[in-house]
Amino acid sequence: MNENTVGIIGIPFDEKSSFLKGAAKGPDQIRKTLHDGSSSFVTESGLELIDGTHYKDLGNISINEFPADVESGILKGLQKNSRLITLGGDHSIAYPVIKAFQKQYMDLHILQFDAHTDLYDEYEGDRLSHACPFARIMEQNLAKSLCQVGIRTISKHQKDQQERFNVQVITMKDWTRGIRTKLNGPLYISLDLDVFDPAFAPGISHYEPGGMSPREVIDVILGIRVPIIGADIVEYNPDRDHHGMTAMLAAKLLKELAAKMYMDSN
Repeated sequence: MNENTVGIIGIPFDEKSSFLKGAAKGPDQIRKTLHDGSSSFVTESGLELIDGTHYKDLGNISINEFPADVESGILKGLQKNSRLITLGGDHSIAYPVIKAFQKQYMDLHILQFDAHTDLYDEYEGDRLSHACPFARIMEQNLAKSLCQVGIRTISKHQKDQQERFNVQVITMKDWTRGIRTKLNGPLYISLDLDVFDPAFAPGISHYEPGGMSPREVIDVILGIRVPIIGADIVEYNPDRDHHGMTAMLAAKLLKELAAKMYMDSN
């Protein structure tokens, strides 16, 4: 196995979801769609992904104690592959995942695609809710910078948090095709599928109309010019999907991210 092979780890966890459960089924459904034969492994970067050469599936993390088991599972994954893509699971997993990454990449920067900022100090009494991971990340200085793209709902509290942590936010109302933001590396990409308009991604728990298109997100990813060392794809809920549309989108994003990460490291 090439030392630059991208590891893929599933985190089937949705206990911190505030509205609907179902995201725990996400990793296995994305894998099933990835391998169902309906599409090839040729990516837009021109690379045809080969299992064991360009990427390696490391299985799922077994979670008995959250968030400790996620952090330790990612640390073990990083011992095998210096670059990892995690499949959620709800967005609460981002906190322990990034906590593990920061131990290897001290100067970590984050690009977050999301309809929500996920900066609540606590949500419904839970500081580990999927509405809170980036508050934990930023208050513990686990990232040097956080840029959020696709946001279309910000409460006053979250706006205060945004200012407190000096978060760069590009809302959908301010988004224009081709907009560029200065990104630093090493870069971690956190991709909540509710960043997409629900017309493209119905298999999510929280619908926020007026979101991004797959083309827009893929163009941003392909245009990144700093090293991407990790990513997550979260909040896929198969129970709400329609004809596997969202699973196919998640599989497409997985392939494009893996190809981008592999090619940039070679």
